[in-house]
Amino acid sequence: MNYYDAGYYDVIVVGAGHAGIEAALAPARMNKKTLLLTLNLESIGFMPCNPSIGGTSKGHLVREIDALGGQMGISADATFIQIKMLNRGKGPAVHSLRAQIDKKQYHLYMKGVLENTPNLDIKMDEVTGLCIENGKISGITTAYGAKIGCKAVILSTGVYLKGRVIIGEYYHESGPAGFLGANELSRDLLNLGFKIQRFKTGTPARVDRRTIDFSKVIPQYGDEDIIPFSFMSGEINRNQVPCYLTYTNERTHEIIRANIHRSPLFSGMIKGTGPRYCPSIEDKVVKFPDRERHQLFIEPEGLNNNEMYIQGMSSSLPEEVQISFYRTIPGLENARFMRTAYAIEYDCIDPTQVKLSLESKSIEGLFFAGQINGSSGYEEAAAQGIMAGINASRFIDGEEPVILGRDQAYIGVLIDDLATKGTNEPYRMMTSRAEYRLILRQDNADMRLTQIGRNIGLVTDERYDRFMYKKDLMERSIRKLESSYASAPIMKKINGEDYSGSNSMLEILRRPEIALRQITSVMEFDEMDSDTMYAIEAEVKYKGYIEKQLRQVEQFRSLENRLLPQGYDYLSISGLSSEGKMKLQDLQPLNIGQASRISGVSPADISVLLIHFEKQRHE
Repeated sequence: MNYYDAGYYDVIVVGAGHAGIEAALAPARMNKKTLLLTLNLESIGFMPCNPSIGGTSKGHLVREIDALGGQMGISADATFIQIKMLNRGKGPAVHSLRAQIDKKQYHLYMKGVLENTPNLDIKMDEVTGLCIENGKISGITTAYGAKIGCKAVILSTGVYLKGRVIIGEYYHESGPAGFLGANELSRDLLNLGFKIQRFKTGTPARVDRRTIDFSKVIPQYGDEDIIPFSFMSGEINRNQVPCYLTYTNERTHEIIRANIHRSPLFSGMIKGTGPRYCPSIEDKVVKFPDRERHQLFIEPEGLNNNEMYIQGMSSSLPEEVQISFYRTIPGLENARFMRTAYAIEYDCIDPTQVKLSLESKSIEGLFFAGQINGSSGYEEAAAQGIMAGINASRFIDGEEPVILGRDQAYIGVLIDDLATKGTNEPYRMMTSRAEYRLILRQDNADMRLTQIGRNIGLVTDERYDRFMYKKDLMERSIRKLESSYASAPIMKKINGEDYSGSNSMLEILRRPEIALRQITSVMEFDEMDSDTMYAIEAEVKYKGYIEKQLRQVEQFRSLENRLLPQGYDYLSISGLSSEGKMKLQDLQPLNIGQASRISGVSPADISVLLIHFEKQRHE
């Protein structure tokens, strides 16, 4: 094809899903001329699966994106129709916000943000190839015949690369929800030497709200005391809509078992690897034959439409089989499908081919973010997107990349896991993946990351002023608690206790049954919102555990600070295991800490490395 010259940009972002949005906004806000290319303008910020943001560990990611100066939290707060804090019965390390989103409004809100961001252009076209000169990215080519030059490219293609939708015996080449797929770029990546993986995900059917019997399902309500995602949103008061709980039963399972031979998962039609933690309903029935029922949530997709999402009921069985077993569910006996459940296969890369900065190890200026790196989930994608956008901008300026450590952010855990360990299934963030989750709580994401966002130019004056005010307010409030002492009248008002001790109010707050709100109701404090109260409580109640974890972090950092040379010939080091040599040679870890997390590198190999490089240092 003869390509025409379509201009020049600092950064080109390919794909406008959740990764692409943050990847484009970050450099544009850092004063880089940026182009965002998408297959369809209607797919900007689209939620092809669950119309929700946040959840266990995912809520942490959203708050970290927000603290750095990203967009997802602000947009979620503007468009949620229900919000609640999960895991309130457990410790603060695993408390996570989750919001049901009006998916159409979220798309429109995000599209409006992008369209009105200075330095950012949006264009609808398919990227078909990458232009490489002397090992560096120099531009892209498109299906419409454009050749666009640039200094950096971020690929955030979601599940669109050679997407294949499968329902029973039927399949077609497509992106999710009927959007066009991208069928050329995979071939170009293969030709450039990238290892390609084939993954699979799926989505449940959407049923017509008017055909649900709500008398047979259990309402699930949002929180009355709303804590928002964004540290910029302040107090929010909004009428919320309920979701609903129901269950499968033995009749559901009988129909699935009788038709399991027609499932593409079991017939061999689906070749891609699916997410183990989010199996289809047929997978659940086969793998857990003793379970009498499985939990399902009926969730609205928006305020102004009748589509209801059936969470927990993902399937790729034929449509008539789906209809049959859906109608065995209490409340769904007369359910009418608006969208049939389906599976989708897609191409992604082996993420060990990227650095911790998300830049390709083999091509300078080429970055990857989101599901193309083997992850799943809107939040995981957006987290990678903002980091890829930041580091593409810094690459252009010749500055060192921003790499968040495992002790600094869930984002750091996510990217380190992908780049260091790789993944053989769609990767999902979980609190159990974070070693230091007590200091990586969602309530203190701003305290951990806002200064970093400020230093790199993403945090606005308004956000920084709010951050500094909150930080000062927390410090003043804790000092006041420390210097104020409990008295019999105060304790009588707080909890009816006949008190005769001499504890400070800080010590009183450490009691599990005492909340800061009770203390502020009887003592005068500067006005603070629920989020600030929540953060103070966590710091005070868990101070001892936090200090213990901080000591562990210091030990961890001693390994992270022991840097390793890049491009080193690990095959020449005697004493390393064969597998250790190959993995170290291939991945070229930045430091001893990263090397120790590589699958196949043993503690004995780490000892050999320490001795080898210590000896070299002395020589």
